[in-house]
Amino acid sequence: MRKSLYIIGLSVLVFSCTSQKNIKKNSYRPKTAVSQAKPVNVAAVEKQKPHVIKDHGVEFFTTNIADITKNDNTASYGSIVSAKPAGFKVVKTYFPAIAQNFRQKYLILHYTVLPDDKSVEVLTKQNVSAHYLVNNLGDNEIYQLVDENKRSYHAGVSAWRADKNLNDTSIGIEIVNPGYKSDATGKKIFQPFSDEQIKKVAALAKDIVMRYNIPPTNVLAHSDIAPTRKQDPGPLFPWKKLYDEYQIGMWYDEAVKQTFIVNAETEVSTKYNEPSFVFVVQTALQKFGYDLFPNGKWDDATKRTIEVFQYHFRPQNYDGVIDAETWAILQALNQKYPVK
Repeated sequence: MRKSLYIIGLSVLVFSCTSQKNIKKNSYRPKTAVSQAKPVNVAAVEKQKPHVIKDHGVEFFTTNIADITKNDNTASYGSIVSAKPAGFKVVKTYFPAIAQNFRQKYLILHYTVLPDDKSVEVLTKQNVSAHYLVNNLGDNEIYQLVDENKRSYHAGVSAWRADKNLNDTSIGIEIVNPGYKSDATGKKIFQPFSDEQIKKVAALAKDIVMRYNIPPTNVLAHSDIAPTRKQDPGPLFPWKKLYDEYQIGMWYDEAVKQTFIVNAETEVSTKYNEPSFVFVVQTALQKFGYDLFPNGKWDDATKRTIEVFQYHFRPQNYDGVIDAETWAILQALNQKYPVK
């Protein structure tokens, strides 16, 4: 009897465990089919991309395969710098990734306030530098002082629109020029640039902005990015000539300026000292790109910012005072070059 009961109990236990296992197994119902990732076809990837070029053991990639309209660029204008981890091999099987662009976003123009020999000495042996130096010797030479892929110390404390510390993202061009002297009234009297220098600067700037796809809004004076500290390259630098003849940098449209001039004359003549008008002008300067805090006062920072704006876009009069023409030009520029 006991043996019969034992056999019956064992049969029930086996049936119960088997049933539970089957229920657990059958209850799993994946909602979607899981597909395995397909292996990467290395040969197809390599076929789509130009090969890395090797020259005396140095690697280069000089073809852009990214979308330049999105400011993406895979081309290298120097050798490819790669890590060399101990015990491992870095390979370029999938090089380059499409999603990349250049460090070089800005082109900043300066003058040296020194003669040729002193300019070379200071920019190569002291704690200040630029990528290029344009001499005033009447020859066809432009001095390169710093690799474009490296930071030169030319911008200092600087800002434009949303960017700060522009040494990180810019190429600097220094131009030999004595700068300015103040006359008896305190007005700054600047010295002109030679035609040979301007031709060099224009050719050099054109090459740089084309290679790095630098937009017009990012071709600037040192004074633009540091208006309370700097004046260079001053009001005698021919920004309009670079715009008209070489398509470099920004300039306003005369017809658009004229649409603003009548209202500007009224505002300047009737509202000049009203804090609300001052605030509007300051906001327009800030919107255009200058590092200025609107406060409704014609303070020193605002006057200096207006002065350097006039250096660049209204050099006939650079007294730091908003007149109708300066105000109309600023509005025309903001319309033409909105912040994106």
